Amino acid sequence: MKTVHIAGRAIGPGHKPYIIAELSANHNGDINRAFEIMEAAKRAGADAIKLQTYSADTITIDCDSEDFQIHGGLWDGRNLHQLYQWAQMPWEWHQPLFAKAKELGITIFSSPFDFSAVDLLEQLDAPAYKIASFEAVDIPLIKYVAKTGKPLIISTGMANQEEIAEAVTAAREAGCQELILLQCVSGYPAPASEYNLSTIPDLAARFDVVAGLSDHTIDNTTAIAAVALGAALIEKHVTLDRNGGGPDDSFSLEPAELQHLCDSTHTAWKALGQVNYQRTASERGNAKFRRSLYVVADIQAGEAITADNVKSIRPGFGLAPKHYESVIGRVLKVDVARGTPLSLNMLK
Repeated sequence: MKTVHIAGRAIGPGHKPYIIAELSANHNGDINRAFEIMEAAKRAGADAIKLQTYSADTITIDCDSEDFQIHGGLWDGRNLHQLYQWAQMPWEWHQPLFAKAKELGITIFSSPFDFSAVDLLEQLDAPAYKIASFEAVDIPLIKYVAKTGKPLIISTGMANQEEIAEAVTAAREAGCQELILLQCVSGYPAPASEYNLSTIPDLAARFDVVAGLSDHTIDNTTAIAAVALGAALIEKHVTLDRNGGGPDDSFSLEPAELQHLCDSTHTAWKALGQVNYQRTASERGNAKFRRSLYVVADIQAGEAITADNVKSIRPGFGLAPKHYESVIGRVLKVDVARGTPLSLNMLK
């Protein structure tokens, strides 16, 4: 099975799901709020905090033409530059955020949106990189990140099969040896009905990668179900308050919900187990609740078994009920008292 390692943590089908708390724009312009989200993520049990490294001027231009206008949805009425100016994380925050993660003992890395962002993150020794869905078609950026030799996660929202294949090929040809693909729907929020989670095992098999989920639904059901289909990594946006008014708050998990995600995906993963048809440890004490063949009236040696003196009843310590027809009419070689489990060594 494929396995990827980020900061020493193994990620793959044989390991507990890796949970990324996406801080995104939920800092709302306040570094202390970002610190609080990191602290909450650590308490909840997340494996990593993920940032987004861009500025309005590295991701777009300030232009009022129609192509740059946003109509409808969460960010209606803004242009792209205004949105990203509102949402961007100041670059000077990155060093203190990385230091805070080290203090908390939680992994931190980021989604870079241009070459200069990668250069900054390399200076901070980021242990991995994430390519956001909308950048999955930016082949030069993928190649630039892959050349770092670090593990690479690519979200596949909006990308078709050909585009995903191009991204995977670019990453591998540029030197990426540890690659994770995330099934994703680039809606904010996204309806669970559009997630097509059956794509997760197909991604893993088709591209020979570890597969996971970038989840933009507003609860944990989709993520938990994804684990049952083989998702080894779950990414969710996290905030302190869904009503906080920031760019991403409304479709993000609050701390208690993040803890539920961490706990429930772990439970779902443990429940997968392996193919097993044997009695489990918790079942071993419950044999008395199965049926088996019992003597229900005293029988003397030399007497035959009949429907009146042997029946299939609970508990389950006698012969299996499948033997009932074959023992009717057979003769006992010993006296057997009522309430005794029937066994073959009692019969002539």
